[in-house]
Amino acid sequence: MPVLYRAFRGKAGNCTWFSQHALAKLLLVFNNPIARSERENMSHEPDNIFAGTQVVSLVEVRGTNNSLVHPRGAVGVVTRTPTGDQNQFLVRFPDGFEASFTREKLEVLKHFKARLGEVGRVTPCAPGSADGSQATASPTFHLESFIIYRCVIGSRAYGLDHDDSDTDQRGIYLAPADLQWSLFGAPEQFEDNATQSCYWELQKFLTMALKANPNILECLYSPMVEKVTPLGAELVAARQGFLSQMIFQTYNGYAMSQFKKIEQDIRNHGEVRWKHAMHLLRLLLTGAATLRDACVPVRVEAHRDRLLAVKRGELPWAEVDAWRKELHRDFERALAETKLPERPDYEATNRFLIKARREMATAKECS
Repeated sequence: MPVLYRAFRGKAGNCTWFSQHALAKLLLVFNNPIARSERENMSHEPDNIFAGTQVVSLVEVRGTNNSLVHPRGAVGVVTRTPTGDQNQFLVRFPDGFEASFTREKLEVLKHFKARLGEVGRVTPCAPGSADGSQATASPTFHLESFIIYRCVIGSRAYGLDHDDSDTDQRGIYLAPADLQWSLFGAPEQFEDNATQSCYWELQKFLTMALKANPNILECLYSPMVEKVTPLGAELVAARQGFLSQMIFQTYNGYAMSQFKKIEQDIRNHGEVRWKHAMHLLRLLLTGAATLRDACVPVRVEAHRDRLLAVKRGELPWAEVDAWRKELHRDFERALAETKLPERPDYEATNRFLIKARREMATAKECS
């Protein structure tokens, strides 16, 4: 199964020079240790294209009504590779436009540059030179080098795993200054569906943590930490600053949304997605405990047998639903009793982010 990545970013520039120059800076080499060996073993095969590979279009890129969107030779990043009997690669260009190509209509950018020759090649319309051009440069962006924190969440962290359970990795990366400051901007998120891993840029992670996103808070309290830099350790040490009474609204919102989907499944299909029901109950248990203890209890081993019985569909829905209602009432009691503040510590979080950005900028100046 090919490694699949998705990169999420903010607004992009629209200039032709920027579309090529910026992408030359952003080679998305996902250096996850689990996937790395697989890629290295296949590196001798020149025609392999993974998601995240920079490619050159060998044909004109056209949109609706056959209108020209990008010329032949435009540079983009592969965001999805073919699976099964499919033969189409999905390629995203810097302006956000996406198009599908068969393999023969694409060439890997580094192979394209090697074929044409590196010396003297320029990118059109680049500022900073008399003729409106600038020599290309393509420093490699190794994600692993910028990861400040990585942990395991999911069933293995919850204490609900079995021998065949996936290992779900989550982490935070701090974008290098050149990428953060560029018009292209730093991707907010990298996802590797094959290895069940996801990495958020620091600012995105902090924003979601302040909103009491359950998945994000679980990362900061995971008992299974695989990598932590001094900056990551500083963030973990300050994790209680993200806890507030907002947890009640956020966790309740997720639980109610999940319950609505379960009701729809029962109404439309006459069945319950028991895994979803189990996670709904786990979320309510975790939310109430967090309000009481000012700490996110990721592991729920005390309720392991009963939760797994729900997941296996061994309990009648009426009994599961009664447990759900009981947990909702307990969650409300926990809100009334909590000593957590009404809001998280936005000011401290903002200071931390500014400090991290300054350290990254200083590291660049010294390099």
